[in-house]
Amino acid sequence: MILWFTLTQVGVAVLAGLIAVVAGLAGRRPSDLTVGALALIELLLIVQIVVAIVSPFAGNPPSGSLLEYWTYLVSAALLPPAGAAWALIERSRWSTVIMGAVALAVAVMVWRMHVIWTIQLA
Repeated sequence: MILWFTLTQVGVAVLAGLIAVVAGLAGRRPSDLTVGALALIELLLIVQIVVAIVSPFAGNPPSGSLLEYWTYLVSAALLPPAGAAWALIERSRWSTVIMGAVALAVAVMVWRMHVIWTIQLA
């Protein structure tokens, strides 16, 4: 994994998560801002999938379990669409909070993927 890209993903996910949680607790329903933030997180995860496929061929193999890494990556990529779908089906303040929780969970998962790829030895 690429450190600056990992930090970008974590930063975007944390910022999106905090915005959504604060908006939800303030009583706001899902909006273009909160759903768009989840879409941006999903786009970054799709780019991460491409990077994970190309990196071993470019001389950057993982040092940890490849199965564990891909399990985290696929799970993280499934969370934003699920959170956005929930928010669009149940348009309440709590669905906005759920989108924030999804974004924060993705931030933790991306950091864990970085640890698996670079630090953890198999």
